[in-house]
Amino acid sequence: MGRRRARPPLPQRDGLDAVRVRTPARVGDEPAPWATLDAFLRDRLPGRVPVDAWLAEGRFVDAAGHPIAPGTPYTSATFVWFHKDPPEDPEPDDLAVLHRDDRIVVVDKPHLLATIPRGEHVNSSALVKLRRQLGLPDLAPAHRLDRLTAGILLFTVRREHRAAYQGLFAERRAAKTYEALAAALPALAAPTVVESHIVKRRGSLQAVEVPDAEPNARTVVTLVESRGDVGRYRLEPTTGRTHQLRVHLNGLGAPIIGDPLYPVVTEPPEEPGPPLRLVARTLAFTDPLDGDAREFTSRAPLDWP
Repeated sequence: MGRRRARPPLPQRDGLDAVRVRTPARVGDEPAPWATLDAFLRDRLPGRVPVDAWLAEGRFVDAAGHPIAPGTPYTSATFVWFHKDPPEDPEPDDLAVLHRDDRIVVVDKPHLLATIPRGEHVNSSALVKLRRQLGLPDLAPAHRLDRLTAGILLFTVRREHRAAYQGLFAERRAAKTYEALAAALPALAAPTVVESHIVKRRGSLQAVEVPDAEPNARTVVTLVESRGDVGRYRLEPTTGRTHQLRVHLNGLGAPIIGDPLYPVVTEPPEEPGPPLRLVARTLAFTDPLDGDAREFTSRAPLDWP
């Protein structure tokens, strides 16, 4: 088992954990060049943080929670903790909670909401909203949905239960179905297994299928309804590669309606636009702690164009 990450010495602030940076002993082949922690922080956090002002305010602390004073001598292998300022203002905390008990919380995530704080979406993330909404500081996601996808999202309430529920997804013991709208392909009215090798390369917005490589992604695709030339598909992934469902439908010739990345990048994916017609509709699993069968269904709309 991996080493458990240390608890921050600072309390959460509006649902956000403090973050940390670690001082190195060397930079490349040379000893660390900083005489003070001030100098290190200016280099480590250039342009993003007013280091001198925050040092004066006591916003940087050591592992014991003691404020780091300006001019503190540099030491290697030291953690410096602080709270970032979110890039956006808080939004109303009004996520639809479908289930809550002392171990898990299940919500119906809307389109365009990130699962966890990332980039420009910090306050506007499901995790931060739920921590504030429910007053649960140790809440953590057991799995993730990308920002453009709506539907069922499961969180754990306590740290001691986190690994058990995350294991459901890591070990593929959770059954998930999705629904999507795309061009109707009558040949897919019968369940069709799609397998390919999907790679998402760093710096690329799109994932790609690698021809003739050993499959690492598998989806069962079924056209369940047609209205004119648009179809509603049931998608049953048995793997969880990045953009897997979007890549597989696109590869079949039926890219999901509203997709800004497939078949071509049409707009920055962070910009608001028509919703991606993709919903994580159901989640079913055997509870790893009590053996009960659990199943949840999203009410998120799948709007026909």
